[in-house]
Amino acid sequence: MTPQFVHLHVHSEFSLLDGLSKISGLVNKAKEYGNPALALTDHGVMYGVIELYKKITKEGIKPIIGCEMYVAAGSHLDKTSRDAYHLTVLSQDYEGYQNLMQLVSIAQVDGYYYRPRVDLDLLAQYSKGLIATTGCPASLINQQLSSGDLKAAKKTLESLSQIFDQGRFFVELQRHHLASFAKNPEVPASVRDELVEFDRQNQKNEKQLLAFSKEYGLPIIATNDVHYVNKEDAVAQDAIVCIQTGKYVTDTKRLRYIDTPDFYYKSPEEMADVFPDYPEALENTLKVADMTNLEITLGAWYFPKFTLPKGKTAGETLKDMAYAGCQQLFGSVSKEAKTRLDYELNIIDGKGYSPYFLIYADMTKYAKETGIFVNTRGSAAGSLVSYCCGITVVDPLRYKLPFERFLNPFRPSPPDIDLDISDDRRDDMIGYLKKRYGDDQVAQICTFGTMKARAAVRDVGRVLGYPYAVPDKIAKLIPMGSQGFPMTIKKALDQSSDLKKLAQSDADTKKVLDLSQKLEGNVRHVSVHAAAVVIAPDLLTKYSPLQREPGGGDKIITQYEMHACEDVGLIKLDILGIRNLSIMANAIRIIKKLRKVSIDIHQLPLDDQKTFDMLARGETFGVFQMGSAGMTRYLMELRPERVEDLMQMVALYRPGPMSFIPEYIKRKHDPTQIKYMDPRMEAFLSSSYGILVYQDDVIYCALELAGYDWGEADKFRKAIGKKIVAEMHAQHERFVSGCIEGGMTKAKAEDLFAQIETFAAYGFNKAHAASYGMVSYWTAYLKANYPVEYMASLLTAEAGNTDKLVEAIAECK
Repeated sequence: MTPQFVHLHVHSEFSLLDGLSKISGLVNKAKEYGNPALALTDHGVMYGVIELYKKITKEGIKPIIGCEMYVAAGSHLDKTSRDAYHLTVLSQDYEGYQNLMQLVSIAQVDGYYYRPRVDLDLLAQYSKGLIATTGCPASLINQQLSSGDLKAAKKTLESLSQIFDQGRFFVELQRHHLASFAKNPEVPASVRDELVEFDRQNQKNEKQLLAFSKEYGLPIIATNDVHYVNKEDAVAQDAIVCIQTGKYVTDTKRLRYIDTPDFYYKSPEEMADVFPDYPEALENTLKVADMTNLEITLGAWYFPKFTLPKGKTAGETLKDMAYAGCQQLFGSVSKEAKTRLDYELNIIDGKGYSPYFLIYADMTKYAKETGIFVNTRGSAAGSLVSYCCGITVVDPLRYKLPFERFLNPFRPSPPDIDLDISDDRRDDMIGYLKKRYGDDQVAQICTFGTMKARAAVRDVGRVLGYPYAVPDKIAKLIPMGSQGFPMTIKKALDQSSDLKKLAQSDADTKKVLDLSQKLEGNVRHVSVHAAAVVIAPDLLTKYSPLQREPGGGDKIITQYEMHACEDVGLIKLDILGIRNLSIMANAIRIIKKLRKVSIDIHQLPLDDQKTFDMLARGETFGVFQMGSAGMTRYLMELRPERVEDLMQMVALYRPGPMSFIPEYIKRKHDPTQIKYMDPRMEAFLSSSYGILVYQDDVIYCALELAGYDWGEADKFRKAIGKKIVAEMHAQHERFVSGCIEGGMTKAKAEDLFAQIETFAAYGFNKAHAASYGMVSYWTAYLKANYPVEYMASLLTAEAGNTDKLVEAIAECK
């Protein structure tokens, strides 16, 4: 009979620079082995639990959310002892999951001292819905046994079995038979003795743990301390530990996994071979799995409490605000504006997103009242509601920005407003949110840095003991990736003939590259997301575990990354600090102080000849998005005359569309050169002289020429832009046949698709380009009309950047 088994002690790559397992690899193994459940127990964190939950439930396998916690011998608040002992903790149900998040958060925020620590009192306070085990050899009980303190070990066991009562405490057995690896002649002699001694002590501890099991009636479970998926991954996992600890692979005085390749995801049969004398230890893992039944609601949105006018819903409040704003901006509500507002409001409120807009409107209101400059990135500027509520800064009617690019009525995905603010006031804005909604309901979001190809090569070269020049030479042969398309070692070997030749001819290069490929893409560190902030309707720890920012700072951040935060229903706000907005704000303050002139940036004339003349002369230093040498040269050739020219240059000056710039400039100066592949394209390409400039142009080609609806058109844009091969093939057939049905020849349809395919991967969102182009104009206007004040502000902002200061001073001369 095939044995059954559930892994209950598992580390992923989120046990940073210790675990190597990808969540997807663990899930695939669980599926391959027919495991009915799988636990995740990373060291002191819960970074990967939502990814595990989503991926494993899709396979019909039960997720067991856990954590290998660190327990202080005394109080978790004591900062005198570095002792922290492992404890395997698993959540039984949703209450247990929330208690686990609370424990992990307290350990990180209050109990961190070299490790995030809890204590027995905290475990007792938050034990409901949790299962625990005696843990691995680094647990308090095992360490007390190893030191010969049987009395203390008994006391700890009794305390834990009382905390996790009613059958929720298990004796955990691990057998890695380390002494057997000592027979390998490749293992250094000094390490062999350590392995033998460690194994001897582990066997001695196991006998006592089995005695405890009988004495206290505690069931035993078998675990493998999983740190990587496959046995052959041991070398790579050992290298990752060396990267973490700053050691060389050849060092003997260190934590070594390379000598004992036993910490992998074993099959039930392998585990049965390890514990032939205690089959119940395997059977009990199934009983633990049966005790767990965790369901996490994903995909809902939980808005924070928001004060509304008496008797008004969020939708009604948003409508009133939008219409009032429209009246104020345009002097009246035109038929076009009313039609557009009603259309947008119907979709926004119908999808339940009115509170989201009210939150952003409240933020931008606060910003304007306190002198914080704001702008938006992305597609939000396509919403007239956003513009009328003061969230965005460009008129979507004037610049023909589609709402559907922002909030597609055919797709369930929520809106995403990306707010840019003065970088020196970002903390002020976050402070306002904490005051508005509650300090314990607002936090910034974590993000993970992964090992990119070049960095992996340099890290691996170092831990393998090569001189710096060896991995540096290899890394420099790896081409740079592009935005959205990161370079990998596999791609580099295909693209770089020099790298390929070196790998084929040099054994050291091959060794470095082979090992680096196993590490690249793995999480290397956690940091604070540059923009993302979340707001919860009540305590954040009910939705995500928390921690302090890396480095011991005061910022509190989520342990769930951006997508996981959205999955569990937290409202994500994007607030990115932009230096140019700070420079503008400070310049306006200086102008007011010195010239007694008050400037409202939103009321600037958009046809200022002085501004366009300055750009045409190439005086672009300090102008947002316009200061590079290449952009400056093109602007001098273009001689811009309208804000739209700047918006289009923002979009065109990118790797793909850049090749269209000479033709764009030629057509601007000679309208006879303007031509369209199809007369219908004039309706959406006339302002750009018939050139594909924006992602939106691709969408309109699909809509107007190939008969797509908005849902299909957006799917088309994504498939082409992200180069999804299978989807691109299907879209090619659909697009070409649609164009032919619409009256276009097959040759023209194929030619148009080829143009789109080249362009789309780098194309810019029109609303994004419009918003950024407007800031380009504002900064250019201030520089052209108030050069002294603007450059003074810029010099102050760049005081720490010597290169920028030299360039700025040269410009001032």
